[in-house]
Amino acid sequence: MESPRTLEDRVTDLEIKTSFTEDLVDHLNQTVVRQQQQIDLLMREIAHLRQQQADGSGAAPRSLREELPPHY
Repeated sequence: MESPRTLEDRVTDLEIKTSFTEDLVDHLNQTVVRQQQQIDLLMREIAHLRQQQADGSGAAPRSLREELPPHY
């Protein structure tokens, strides 16, 4: 059987690794939450744009030939 000091060192190493793992999981969780918020915002914006297009309130397509260059 191993000596108590060696076993204590192993437990300490495991506690350190667990601490780093918990920190990493927390960081990854924050990243996932932030990305989900961005996805939700983009989904709402897409729905809003689709609604505008369906209502006909979006900007009408323009012909570039009808526009004057800025120097005129």
